[in-house]
Amino acid sequence: MTTAWVSSLLQWFNESQREMPWRSHPSPYHTWISEIMLQQTQVVTVIPYFQRFIQSFPSIESLAKADQDDVLKHWEGLGYYSRARNLHKAAQVLVDSYHAVMPSDFEELQRLPGIGFYTAAAISSIAFESPVPVVDGNVLRVFTRFWGIYDDIRQNQVKTMLFHKLESYIKEAKPSDFNQAIMECGALICQPQSPSCTVCPLQQDCFAYAHHKQAELPVKSPAKKAPTLDVVVGVVIYDNQLLIAKRPDDKMLGGLWELPGGKIEAKESPEQALQRELKEEVNLDVCVGKKLASVKHAYSHFKINLHAYECEIIRGVPVALSGTEIKWVFFDDLKQYAFPKATIKVFEKMVVNDSHLFKKVTNIKL
Repeated sequence: MTTAWVSSLLQWFNESQREMPWRSHPSPYHTWISEIMLQQTQVVTVIPYFQRFIQSFPSIESLAKADQDDVLKHWEGLGYYSRARNLHKAAQVLVDSYHAVMPSDFEELQRLPGIGFYTAAAISSIAFESPVPVVDGNVLRVFTRFWGIYDDIRQNQVKTMLFHKLESYIKEAKPSDFNQAIMECGALICQPQSPSCTVCPLQQDCFAYAHHKQAELPVKSPAKKAPTLDVVVGVVIYDNQLLIAKRPDDKMLGGLWELPGGKIEAKESPEQALQRELKEEVNLDVCVGKKLASVKHAYSHFKINLHAYECEIIRGVPVALSGTEIKWVFFDDLKQYAFPKATIKVFEKMVVNDSHLFKKVTNIKL
């Protein structure tokens, strides 16, 4: 016999679920790609990225054979670029060790690069109907309200507790529908602010609704204040080409291209920091000219103020001293390279400011 709230939830999902390309054409590969993209990213943002990605890399084999730079370019703007690098690595593992077939086992999936507990649960349940609950932010919000759980959801034990609690209920339903229904309910109905309780399929048995505690749940301790770093980069141009550098794969934003530069240290001016960084990174002595752009950007654990300055080479030939690759690139070719969002903001700001360096550029849009 199916529990009442499970039946109500599944009926609502059957009638109200959104159309998504990975649902319209389901496959283990599509489920995997979509779940990685959906981590900390909204569905409406993911859909065009997913469609472009699948068009370029329609199979595990095609993704495995792709150049990492091409994969990162398709990912550009989604953030958390280690996800893209791990997708590429996992595709190669799947081709080499699994005959390009996605394993269905929950534990086996977690052996692949970039697939952790949550993603393995999503893939095994949605693609293979394994009765493994998914516990993401939506699920945490729905069921701390539904069952009146006041534990801090930043604590891993809350996820573990809900995982085990939901294990008995997922067996009453088709696992793919069960997990997607809960996540969909959290996204569309049980929202963080002003949940639509009057149309919620879980309303009848919901603790928060019955006791008017929606605003109190879930309990989430304050996040640590993110530090702000000042970063300076150089716009170095020679023979109508721009100098760019590639970040090491084992660093944050690994594999992406950027303008050379780095953090401004204590008691340094931006100009002094840029001269030091360009000498340390690319073996150039430069004269720092006027500021071309300043932008702000936030990452998951810190923020940056990024300042770009025009630089003229005084001495030296560019060499990748820090182990990264460097290139001289024509402006019209910049769109072929994947850049961090902060660097793209700098390019866009320079165009808006009508910098004299870019007056002859006809296609700076990345």
